[in-house]
Amino acid sequence: MKIFMSAAPFLVALLALGAGVRSLYAALLGVSAAAISILIAFPISDINLSPMLLRWAPILLEVSAIIAGGLLLSEVLRHAGAQSALASWVKDRSGGGVAAVLLVVHGITPFAESLTGFGIGITIGIPLLNNFGLPTKKIAAVGLLGLCTIPWGSMGPGTMVAATMSELSFYDLGIASGYISVIPFVITGVIAAWLVALPGARAIAVLQGALSGVALAVTITTFNYLVGTSAAGALGALVIIALHFLRMPTASVSPLTPIALRALYSYALLLLGVLLSGWLVRLHILSAHWQFLASPAPWLFIAAFFFTNGLPQRQQVERAWLSWLQVAPVTALFIVLGMLMTISGMASYLAQAIAGTGKAYLAIAPFVGAAGGLITGSNVGANAMFAATQAAIARTLDVDVLWFMGIHNVAAAFLMMASPGKI
Repeated sequence: MKIFMSAAPFLVALLALGAGVRSLYAALLGVSAAAISILIAFPISDINLSPMLLRWAPILLEVSAIIAGGLLLSEVLRHAGAQSALASWVKDRSGGGVAAVLLVVHGITPFAESLTGFGIGITIGIPLLNNFGLPTKKIAAVGLLGLCTIPWGSMGPGTMVAATMSELSFYDLGIASGYISVIPFVITGVIAAWLVALPGARAIAVLQGALSGVALAVTITTFNYLVGTSAAGALGALVIIALHFLRMPTASVSPLTPIALRALYSYALLLLGVLLSGWLVRLHILSAHWQFLASPAPWLFIAAFFFTNGLPQRQQVERAWLSWLQVAPVTALFIVLGMLMTISGMASYLAQAIAGTGKAYLAIAPFVGAAGGLITGSNVGANAMFAATQAAIARTLDVDVLWFMGIHNVAAAFLMMASPGKI
């Protein structure tokens, strides 16, 4: 009975999502199931509740704020035509062919997704691919492959949630995820190159795709070491963009329009703000009271305000708010679900039960994370649901928690590109 009660929140939420129930209602059902399990089998003492709530409240607020800032920045750029202007310039610069497609898959889409998140990268990448003369089905498939850097999407709230729930360092989990991501990066590069190459040139194209994936893994992992996890995805993708551009002709390329330049300045402000504030906090130049400045959340808003020379238009704010209402409550509820399972001991109890299968579970664990990403369509959601339990299982099995959770984090992100919402 108790094992069923500990698994019920997961099962209810996953079955609801699999049945086509809206994510918000599925998350509510999962939280309700968790509340019932707590009342019946996993009571929480008042002594433990208050400190745990104080621990979880900041991560919940920060993730919600990152979502809001990312959506607002994306909306003001879209409304002004900045994303279209940048896409047009990239198209003129890249031309077409395998190299241009890899530029989108390992450069443009990951860069945009790392800065703003929530699938925004494919809204830039797919229009670019649409100008390369590819069949529609290939455009859709290759465009979705560009979501390969989701652990760093929107500057890493999904990885942040996984680190918090598994009691690991955000920085260390980002580095571990970078090493492991060489596998999905190479796979996405090889598949993209195979799909667009001519039959007689596929061997060279596949090699190009593999090398591009390795290069992306090296750059992201290196920036994780140097500057931390939040900005690593964007900076790594930026290096890949630069490497591709260096080998492309420039003679006939028109200059960037003023609106596209301003968008690039906004992105630069966002990256520099996160990097500089993070360094100041780590060097203790800024006290702990100012630690919120090292989060991407305030800098996403600052970048949006910079782009619009002040407050965005009311229409832009309203559209961003409506988008936030669709995304943030679902994300928050999945975090609450994971929080309830951790505080009540459900995650630990379930972990001990599953660990009875022994080391055989290690072969299954990545598919658990991948299923979470596939069904929820969110790295934050998948980690909020499963990270605490997965970490508890790793400790019970006496395996390295950091690398176990790195595999889980990357797996949860990898199949997210095939989720119905992203398609």
